[in-house]
Amino acid sequence: MISRYDEFEEALDRANDSRFGLQAGVFTNDLAHAWRAFERLDVGGVIINDVSTYRIDHMPYGGIKDSGLGREGLRWSIEDMTELKIMVLAQPL
Repeated sequence: MISRYDEFEEALDRANDSRFGLQAGVFTNDLAHAWRAFERLDVGGVIINDVSTYRIDHMPYGGIKDSGLGREGLRWSIEDMTELKIMVLAQPL
């Protein structure tokens, strides 16, 4: 969704006022705005100057709120499909 806003903080508030939080696309030439969006937005990823659907395989792609659980991507898929197990060898008394 594209919306007009008067203040950048207002745009961040509007974006956060959603039950979804997959990714956000923020278009700006102001690096301070880019960092502020990254800090404030309640989403799984913030894409600066590209569409919110941007992803590549080695990125942790996923959302928060009602936009999913966990992350996609090679590393995260391997971790999700791995069962960790530990063995501790204590020295006999």
